[in-house]
Amino acid sequence: MTLPVTYLFVPADRPDRFAKALGSGADRVILDLEDAVRAEAKSAAREAIRNAGLDWRRIVIRMNPADSPFWDDDLALLKRIRPPAVMLPKAESAAVIAMIVERSGPGTTVLPQIETARGLDRIDQLLTATGVRRVAFGHLDFAADLDAEPVREALSFARHRLVWRSRVMERGAPLDSVTARIDDAATHEESAAARALGFGGKLLIHPAQVAPCARAFAPTDAQIIWARRVIAATSSGQPGAVALDGQMIDKPVENAARRVLDRARQNAE
Repeated sequence: MTLPVTYLFVPADRPDRFAKALGSGADRVILDLEDAVRAEAKSAAREAIRNAGLDWRRIVIRMNPADSPFWDDDLALLKRIRPPAVMLPKAESAAVIAMIVERSGPGTTVLPQIETARGLDRIDQLLTATGVRRVAFGHLDFAADLDAEPVREALSFARHRLVWRSRVMERGAPLDSVTARIDDAATHEESAAARALGFGGKLLIHPAQVAPCARAFAPTDAQIIWARRVIAATSSGQPGAVALDGQMIDKPVENAARRVLDRARQNAE
């Protein structure tokens, strides 16, 4: 299953930035009604979304949490515009996801954002809810919920669990959380770390982060060459494991090589 890699946030009350975000090269643009918009600007943000003439195939609407005072108005917006994709922050309930799909339409994809201990505890229910293809991590709110420091070591269990349960539930690899620094080095480093853990993409906060993130998730030239050699060796017709550069190549290694080539093809599209 080929899924987008780069998801760029843009405040929903800044319609002047919508086109720039779509032109950034990001696979998806998230029009954010939650953290990026002050309470007094929520109504104007919803109006900006209603009036936007956009390529909705690449748009995700991040609504406010289900326990917020803005929930009912956000649901009304979904019913009116019928977006193809919705992000639910602080996701904890499959019933809430069902409500989003009911309002937005049966073809809507819902992207639950895991930002609380309870959400992580219910990850299997969220992954298997109707409309869900993958989940996203929100490390800052998750750390705050646990009263932990928002550093990688403190949140490694949560990240591993998201990748593990996504695989078991046969859903797409999850999206990692944002990187606060927008320089290339920091974005690439954190994106590469996420890719190494098994994440399939990342949330971004600035257009400058799109290119270094995409590079980190794409296979390197050396990995592509290795994968092609592995596939060539395993396609030789020789039964059982074969040797390549003095190492045995069996089925798990062949499968890994095919995943590398799949990622390379996705990156080229």
